[in-house]
Amino acid sequence: MLRGIDVSAYQPADYATDGHSFVFVKATEGRSYVNPRLAGQTKRGRDAGLVVGFYHFLWPGDLTAQAEHFVSQAPERSGDLLAVDWETTGEGTRASTAEKDRFLREVKELRPHHRVLLYCNRSFWLDVDTSSYAGDGLWIADYVTAGKPRVKAKWRFHQYTDEPLDTNVADFSAGDALRRWAGGG
Repeated sequence: MLRGIDVSAYQPADYATDGHSFVFVKATEGRSYVNPRLAGQTKRGRDAGLVVGFYHFLWPGDLTAQAEHFVSQAPERSGDLLAVDWETTGEGTRASTAEKDRFLREVKELRPHHRVLLYCNRSFWLDVDTSSYAGDGLWIADYVTAGKPRVKAKWRFHQYTDEPLDTNVADFSAGDALRRWAGGG
């Protein structure tokens, strides 16, 4: 298992990279929000030699505008990963399964050479999702033992705690295996 983290505007641009193989950086949310620390957090991951992924916090509605907003703001480099963060919004709403699926497909159309992943928690995967569609891979949040999420689906990344920050493992034998997979979008 490889170790990594995910960061957003709540974390500094100089986050710790020791022992990590990857980082996911929040890029966008909805149709207008851009993480003000996106550039610095991206640079930190790249300078440390990490595989860098970017995620978009999905809101219901206007999926084309959200997909275009995301890919216009997420840096584009071969081997970067792209993910949709599908969960309940601050207003208590959520995108439907059909909207999540369409967003994943639209991002893949806009960036066909990149892996496009679904991030969601175990409850969303088991109780809200009706399609089991995760694009190129599932990134599951389930706060249990690292690498042992309580889902039967094949997963690529597992967020297993948020203390002291969102910490993840990836189901790859080595960093080169993750890089090869990420580059084969």
